Amino acid sequence: MLLRTMAAASPRSPPSTPLTSQQPPSPPSQLPLRTMPGSYGWPVVGPLSDRLDYFWFQGPDKFFRTRAEKYKSTVFRTNIPPTFPFFGDVNPNIVAVLDVKSFSHLFDMDLVDKRDVLIGDFRPSLEFYGGVRVGVYLDTTEPKHAKIKSFAMEILKRSSKVWLQELRSNLNTFWGTIESEVTKNGAASYIFPLQRCIFSFLCASLAGADVSVSPDIAENGWKTFNTWLALQVIPTTKVGIVPQPLEEIFLHTWPYPSLLVAGNYKKLCNFIDENAVDCLRLGQEEFGLTRDETIQNLLFVLGFNAYGGFSVFLPYLIGKISGDNSGLQERIRSEVRKVCGSGSDLNFKTVNEMELVKSVVYETLRFNPPVPLQFARARDDFQISSHDAVFEVKKGELLCGYQPLVMRDANVFDEPEEFKPDRFVGETGSELLNYLYWSNGPQTGTPSASNKQCAAKDMVTLTASLLIADLFLRYDSVTGDSGSIKAVVKAK
Repeated sequence: MLLRTMAAASPRSPPSTPLTSQQPPSPPSQLPLRTMPGSYGWPVVGPLSDRLDYFWFQGPDKFFRTRAEKYKSTVFRTNIPPTFPFFGDVNPNIVAVLDVKSFSHLFDMDLVDKRDVLIGDFRPSLEFYGGVRVGVYLDTTEPKHAKIKSFAMEILKRSSKVWLQELRSNLNTFWGTIESEVTKNGAASYIFPLQRCIFSFLCASLAGADVSVSPDIAENGWKTFNTWLALQVIPTTKVGIVPQPLEEIFLHTWPYPSLLVAGNYKKLCNFIDENAVDCLRLGQEEFGLTRDETIQNLLFVLGFNAYGGFSVFLPYLIGKISGDNSGLQERIRSEVRKVCGSGSDLNFKTVNEMELVKSVVYETLRFNPPVPLQFARARDDFQISSHDAVFEVKKGELLCGYQPLVMRDANVFDEPEEFKPDRFVGETGSELLNYLYWSNGPQTGTPSASNKQCAAKDMVTLTASLLIADLFLRYDSVTGDSGSIKAVVKAK
């Protein structure tokens, strides 16, 4: 998500029933040492079989669930795509970690290395980033990591001066488009208008670059990011809109070359080079980066982390709220208007007073994490603990956490398969934030140059909360689903 980076964290293990429905776990000192279950299978055959299960016969969720049930463990060995035939330099062997306790080891930088493991052992060509190895691929032990992470955090700090203004200005345009389409056609697809809104907002707030100075970038920049992102992640992602076996044959069999988007990506580089003047000066003069390193890292933060993350998260959030018929909208509207009055009082301080709004944001991040897979590599041999056992991990092994299951850990979350808008309200809800890991670390963690936690985790949740508050200052109700808005009732 925004700045895919991670922090050290080792949460305690709440007593309850584990994901695999075993007996309640023993205290850590009494946990048995268990031989890690699972298998990689025969070379080529095992990874290929797992690849077909992952993409075709089962899908990611069932893939991990069935193996956890089979092995009666939330920690086991298996394979994960991409694999044979055209990924000869990629090792698909992983140690899956599917509960909160084992997952937390992925953020302990004394135990794990994050060098080149953004998408597991597969790394897209560096030509996607102008040949620069951007900060997300650097481990915390690499000297340049601290420079790039500090640069990103400073950009975010400075952007706070215009963040709210730019967000609401672009939301004005977005909702104007939606209203017009609903009036004209009876419904409005909001995915592309929202992506355009996100792109314009992020360029202005993060990079200080106004897209209106370039009609081509304003019209096509967000489309370029969509293509740029897709080409990097499609080999590892179940798409679901192309029928099998076509998806398996044509989308998951080989890596895609950066040349397919190189021309349009170059336009984005030139746009940043010409318009993100203060950011570029900051990167070069204060953090010792070259101009090209500054441009490429800024574009990665802007396009992969921020735009990519918001493009997954915000549509799901809007769809969840607009499709709700449980009375949640009325409750949110009441809270927002009680805190903000006419709307002129909406700001970072007042939105932080909206407990229900923030809880809905947190629950959305728990229920549908924007980044489903998290990876880290063991620095040395060490012991990893689940709720009910301890396992030996070998130096160099790749750990993989499938976050949609981790965030449904019944040891931590009551009725984990249910979306509970109030889950994070009150003292108990605040305690649960210690186990909300959407940001590559706990929500209560603090990003720093020495860890890999999302630098913008607080801005992400604030932005989503502001979007909800802005929505219910504009409208009494919104009716829709995961892709379209069918009706809006303006605020009286």
